[in-house]
Amino acid sequence: MSRDISLTPAEENSAGPRILALANQKGGVGKTTTAINLGTALAAVGEYVLIIDLDPQGNASTGLGIGRKERETSAYEVLLGDTGLGEAAVPSNIPRMDCVPASMDLLGAELELSQVPRRTHRLADALEAYYDGMHDDDGSRPNYSYILLDCPPSLNLLTINAMSAADAILVPLQCEFFALEGLSQLLKTVERVKSNLNPRLTIHGIVLTMFDRRNSLSGQVADDVRAFLGDKVYDTVIPRNVRISEAPSHGKPVLLYDSECSGSQAYIKLASEIIKRERRLRAA
Repeated sequence: MSRDISLTPAEENSAGPRILALANQKGGVGKTTTAINLGTALAAVGEYVLIIDLDPQGNASTGLGIGRKERETSAYEVLLGDTGLGEAAVPSNIPRMDCVPASMDLLGAELELSQVPRRTHRLADALEAYYDGMHDDDGSRPNYSYILLDCPPSLNLLTINAMSAADAILVPLQCEFFALEGLSQLLKTVERVKSNLNPRLTIHGIVLTMFDRRNSLSGQVADDVRAFLGDKVYDTVIPRNVRISEAPSHGKPVLLYDSECSGSQAYIKLASEIIKRERRLRAA
């Protein structure tokens, strides 16, 4: 992958990781694609990234080249408390990026989690235990600067766990007619989680995906979302791009599959924009 990226190297992670949940109850909006490629772009500039795949379909795991045989432990065991986060994380084929993979066992997690204590905070507890353990071990645990939570396309207990653990929500939003309707529902859920479970939760930003400049509807949706949410919408727009669609079948992020295509360049710009927002937040 080309390293000609207009970002500065990562600074030492002294403030702890930033935990971003990528959530949208609607499927097919580019959520997993954004998790994979944003993570890759962040890792390319020196950030240490962990992706936690909470979708039973496991598309983020597959898209990072992690085969089924490499998923001996998964996010399911972490949520049930059968294994620690560090033991479940496996290296991806991207330097400085690990993944806690998903398995089909997550399909039954909803029922099982409903019967255990702190059912909405199982992931938050696992993350806390991981970082508490860093003070007691030999320093071999990666000190992730960004943790990206790839949520399933529904507002279920897995998504609630992600929101309860996250600092902020990143919402991929497809430029289509029903986009704002689904977004309103998601924003209400975020407010409920903030009020009842995680008072620090915020909306980090909305990223417009599958934008087609030849389609007037894409432009109309983008204008409506920006009018509704203002500067919460990232300047960067992810275009509809065939190379983005092809990359997962090769087990690679698009930035490794074709670093020069418009989709790759858009994710590089999105990573730059997110890092700049983070610096502003930390300076405030």
